[in-house]
Amino acid sequence: MRGVETGSAGTGNGPDADAQAAAARRARFGTLPERPAPADLIGERPLPPPHRPAPAHDPDSQAARFCCLAADLGL
Repeated sequence: MRGVETGSAGTGNGPDADAQAAAARRARFGTLPERPAPADLIGERPLPPPHRPAPAHDPDSQAARFCCLAADLGL
């Protein structure tokens, strides 16, 4: 059933059972980490250099970029 806690954290109802369940959760999972500052979320990096184009008439370069079994078999 959704929203119902089961287990050994607390067997009764009421504020005391809720406090026991909260203590059990804290002991098991600890606390959440602190939120990072918005200034820490933004960073700047230099752009990588642009890719150089391959030479236009280099057959080895063309073979590295174009790979087709049908073309290799002459179909």
